[in-house]
Amino acid sequence: MSDPAPALPTLYDVFTPRGTGGGKRVAVFGDAAGDLQGRAAAAGAPLSVFVGACGLEGAALRVFTPEREKGESDSASVAALTYLQGRGAVSDVSDVLGGPQPVPAQLCGGEWLLSQGVAEATAAALPAGDAAGLPSPRAVHRASAGRPNLCVEVASLAELDAWVPAPGAVEALGHATGTTGLIVYALEAPAEGPQRRADVSFRAFGPLRGFAEDAASSNMFACLVAVLGVGERLPPGASVVRGAQRRPGQPALLTAQFSQAGEPVWVGGAAAAVLAGDGRA
Repeated sequence: MSDPAPALPTLYDVFTPRGTGGGKRVAVFGDAAGDLQGRAAAAGAPLSVFVGACGLEGAALRVFTPEREKGESDSASVAALTYLQGRGAVSDVSDVLGGPQPVPAQLCGGEWLLSQGVAEATAAALPAGDAAGLPSPRAVHRASAGRPNLCVEVASLAELDAWVPAPGAVEALGHATGTTGLIVYALEAPAEGPQRRADVSFRAFGPLRGFAEDAASSNMFACLVAVLGVGERLPPGASVVRGAQRRPGQPALLTAQFSQAGEPVWVGGAAAAVLAGDGRA
């Protein structure tokens, strides 16, 4: 008797502003059996997450792209937690094990947030000449929640959206400043649409980490929250900030929760199950 066919995944759009087709699509498999790489390749999504051991205290996850095992992924974790929480399989405060150490997660306002650890930021400067050609750079900081980023404010959302880095410019800026990521941001939200209530708009680049521009980066948003904190530019009395990530053609909406300096920043957002017939890859 042949083995039963592996269960099909449930698809989720994660960090996706309503009606935009942005964010990240994740295939969630409720088991971790068989040829995981083959199942991920056939899932029709850029990321697939397989749920292994699971209890109310948390879940063990394995994450794959169609080509390889990826390791940890916050968007995959948010999708998996949403899937499990809808089935009563995890509590509202859980741990995710997708790497060497468990990552704390909490359900807040219907969104799963993951701890990014303590994010720290200090004032910095662009190197002379600024080969990256950033438009109207204002405040510059170095920030890290485990990985160093250069954070540069620009004057407007229009400048943020229009900026096209010259080939090799972001890598050169990283080498010159000893950072591996670049966050460019504007203290402005879109006037209309599902990102209009954001507190800050940003883009995240990381060619020295293996990607040109990320569509939804939890870790880099945590760093940006730290930058806004040291610059006293967070909304007065706020403990939650929303960020509009503006990768061209693939917008995302992230939520960060924080308490005070020296405490972890929690970042996450919404995950919605994909309706039948929505074939976006």
